[in-house]
Amino acid sequence: MASQDPQGHPNKIIQDYLPGSSDHPDQNKSIVPTSAWKQASPPHDLPPGLEYLNQLDQIIIHQQVELLEALLGTETSSKYEIKNHLGQRLYFAVEENGCFDRNFCSPLRSFTIRIADNAGREVITVNRPLRCNSCLFPCFLQELEVQSPPGTIAGYVVQNWDPLLPKFTIKNESKEDVLKIIGPYATCGCLGDVDFEVKPLNEISPIGKISKYWSGFVNDVFTNTANFGIQMPVDLDVKIKAVMIGACFLIDLMFFEHSLDEL
Repeated sequence: MASQDPQGHPNKIIQDYLPGSSDHPDQNKSIVPTSAWKQASPPHDLPPGLEYLNQLDQIIIHQQVELLEALLGTETSSKYEIKNHLGQRLYFAVEENGCFDRNFCSPLRSFTIRIADNAGREVITVNRPLRCNSCLFPCFLQELEVQSPPGTIAGYVVQNWDPLLPKFTIKNESKEDVLKIIGPYATCGCLGDVDFEVKPLNEISPIGKISKYWSGFVNDVFTNTANFGIQMPVDLDVKIKAVMIGACFLIDLMFFEHSLDEL
């Protein structure tokens, strides 16, 4: 489903989005890129709207606070701002799914997240089907598809079975393995940031990370609001950068989503 109707008007859900705060957490020193991670496509062949990502090695993802969710513990559709390291908004993202999925299947719920630029043009679509999240069912673990532009596959995020650590593989549009994501044994993040390291396929040394920033006890306990940071080589294929944004959404839903009735 495209972000515009046949007359060229922006998607209604994206059009109704209200931007939030431009505040962003402090950043650590960026990861130094290596020559192993080169942009696969020349700049003029980039998917439309991903030009913003071409020169970035850091991305901030700020989840918007929903008043109803904060007060009543009712799950609402997630909304995010995607910013550069200066806090300037590049994109905004809106989750699409049904009320039943949000309140009875969370955090396993299926969803479509539509990511639009500041002109309201949808540039990335993230699709997550309803799947398992348990080491007891290793054949039906999480898988997420990223499209850019919408309708064209950019890559996938696939959960790997492991009895102790959260592990994922980032794949390109041909389903070839590109990178690994390995999380910590404990993901609660009660008193600090939680880092999911991005590594090459040999899993030797990290070349980036996806971090859940600790936002304080009150925010972590009483709301679902979250701040994430993505660090990556600046010359990583821009389509894989888009897939890493999708991986961040999947990590948020799997490990950091909660509702007040669970406390």
